[in-house]
Amino acid sequence: MTAETLTTTPVAARTGAGDGGSAVRGDLVRALFGDDHRAAHGPWRALLTTEPFRRRSGLAPDAQLRLAYERLRTLNSTLDSAFRLAADPVSLANLHEWLSPVDTELTTVAGIHYNLFLGSLLDHDGEVRRDLSDFADLTRVGTFLCTELDHGNDATALETTAAYDRARDGFLLRTPHAGAQKFMPNTSTAGGPKSGVVAARLLVDGRDLGVFLFLTALTGARGPLPGVRVRRLPRRMGSVIDHCLTSFDGVFVPRDALLSGVQGRFDAEGVFSSDVVNRRSRFLLSIGRVTAGKLSMSACAVGSARAALAVAVRHGSHRLIGGVRAPERVSVMAHRSHYAPLSGALATAYAMTLLHRTVLRTWTEHDGARHDGAGRAEAERLVALAKAWITWEARAVITECRERCGAQGLLENNGLAALVTGIEGAITAEGDNLAIHAKAAAGMVSGHRPARPPADPAGRELTDPVFLRELLAAVECVELDRARAAMREAAPGDALGRWNAGATAALRAATAHIQLRAAEAVAEAADALPPGSAAGELLHTLGRLFALERIAPRSGDLLNEGFVEGRHISALPAEADRLTARVARQAQVLTGAFDLPDEWLADVPVTEAGYASVYDDPEGPWHRTAGQVRR
Repeated sequence: MTAETLTTTPVAARTGAGDGGSAVRGDLVRALFGDDHRAAHGPWRALLTTEPFRRRSGLAPDAQLRLAYERLRTLNSTLDSAFRLAADPVSLANLHEWLSPVDTELTTVAGIHYNLFLGSLLDHDGEVRRDLSDFADLTRVGTFLCTELDHGNDATALETTAAYDRARDGFLLRTPHAGAQKFMPNTSTAGGPKSGVVAARLLVDGRDLGVFLFLTALTGARGPLPGVRVRRLPRRMGSVIDHCLTSFDGVFVPRDALLSGVQGRFDAEGVFSSDVVNRRSRFLLSIGRVTAGKLSMSACAVGSARAALAVAVRHGSHRLIGGVRAPERVSVMAHRSHYAPLSGALATAYAMTLLHRTVLRTWTEHDGARHDGAGRAEAERLVALAKAWITWEARAVITECRERCGAQGLLENNGLAALVTGIEGAITAEGDNLAIHAKAAAGMVSGHRPARPPADPAGRELTDPVFLRELLAAVECVELDRARAAMREAAPGDALGRWNAGATAALRAATAHIQLRAAEAVAEAADALPPGSAAGELLHTLGRLFALERIAPRSGDLLNEGFVEGRHISALPAEADRLTARVARQAQVLTGAFDLPDEWLADVPVTEAGYASVYDDPEGPWHRTAGQVRR
């Protein structure tokens, strides 16, 4: 197939005659979203088609912020139970996946309210039965106050205090210095009265018992409540959300404000007890909702990456440029230089989405005290690795899509600019990526022993997806060996120096591990489709392209360790080019399977063939007949 016919052949012809294209798309939709996709994803997808959630461009920042809270209340009105949503990590992730491309501010306040705030209250409500109706109907909006100016990823060192007052049987919240001010979103008066769960160091008779969460009213109809000080921070890059500094000056909260559980509780006589000895463990149990938050941030990333690709592929098919010979016109998608990066991005987006499904399923199977500590710890590590890798990859995909749309991609009305800045929030939220990636990598070095694939490449071919996944596994093993060797050679007694010696290789091993899990997720989805189906073959193509693009930079190590031969390295570029072209021919079908509503696409001018009409000037001279004079 020539470059000229690559993107001008009708979609139906490229996917099989008649309804073949629809059948492939249907199979891909089920692979991406599950057999119950209409039940699991349908309600959130449907919101995108309604008037309150249609795109609105040109709003001033304050109006954008008001709109986010208005949409939050509209969303809440569609729920049969806010508590049921807060208790279901799958539904929370699906909400983030569909709403993030529409309104990043809405997604932020919704995630904080339902997951971090209401979810924390539900998780620690076993011993105190609170009336949560104000939060269920959004009479009060919930916030989550953990990070401080001086403490982010080292949150166990938080300095806000909650001193137990025996006389009043409650706690006094205090901010001891400027660095202990809470550095978090949406505690301003925007959106109505707010309450928060505040992470503070519990002091009992001067003894430090660790960091716990306390339910605290923050603002009322007229502003911050007595003892609470809220100051708006400068606007965050690309966001109008109300990020604030929040501090406390002896704010009293009753004893039942403590979110209690096995990590700690007070009895009727005011005696503290805990089933957990370690203060760090108490804190991690208190903020357990952060793990569900990582899953939600990954969901934001996969939804935003898919939306960006849908826009870029449609625009690339519509945007015509001069051909080799005048007056020929071809789409920019006819050029390998244009479609190759989008093909790679499509492979990545499918791998990200299917990995996220696997990780979400793994977490829901291991969440809860009924599961052993080792299994839960491994699931938490997988969630962290996936969050870091998926959001980083989404940034690369979204940035590529923005660039492929040229100057149109920078305009607010085409939506890509908001996705570019929005993904930065996901990269930082619920733990900065590099910090959680490094923690997971350290855990892998000390306790992860993957099976080493055979170093026997004779007769193996790059067309074999099993061989490609074995090569990804080999990269992981090589880097783990390298990290452990470097750490053994480090000076004894220097824990930081030991970690620094192996950190680079350990981080690469962690990346290789999650890439392998993503490739396995694509293969599993492909194998679940009927044998020989066009959709299954297309998924295998995506999986092979995804693997080849990750193997290529590591080919030197693989050759040195005997996992590949020279012929494999020589053949790799041509094989990658062949798969790239195959994916590009199916780009419309692949993005169509993202199942974005027509209403959402209609609000993005650059996706339409006649997008230039959006910029038509009714007073332009081309609207006057020859000889007419403008008066």
